[in-house]
Amino acid sequence: MIRRSIFVVALGLQAAAAAAQTATPATAPTQPAPIASASARPGITLEKFEARREKTFMRADTDGDGKVSLAEWTAFQTQRKAKGDPARSFARMDANKDGFVDKSELDAFLAKRFARLDKNGDGVMSAEERPGHKTAPNQEQ
Repeated sequence: MIRRSIFVVALGLQAAAAAAQTATPATAPTQPAPIASASARPGITLEKFEARREKTFMRADTDGDGKVSLAEWTAFQTQRKAKGDPARSFARMDANKDGFVDKSELDAFLAKRFARLDKNGDGVMSAEERPGHKTAPNQEQ
């Protein structure tokens, strides 16, 4: 009787092993999605922020010398019907106070502004952080 029980158990183990080999493999545990880089997240990166503002700013360079004078800036702001005093905004950008704003001064100014607007410091300005967004706090631009 013992022999017969051992034989039945052995057959059962052999059948279980065969069934395991033919069964469909269990699905592997799902891997978490990789964390998206700053450039893949929705929002505006510093590079995009600078590129957009620089393109607009350089339209004020009417003589094409690669820098903007106070006279050019004032005329540009008047044409755009911009709010605020153009001399005051120009003075904030003209870091070396030479009467011109060049690309390096503009980039430095924009980097500071971006850092101030990027409230959570993640390197991406979300819609909520952008000035003028319905959920953004009212602030001077």
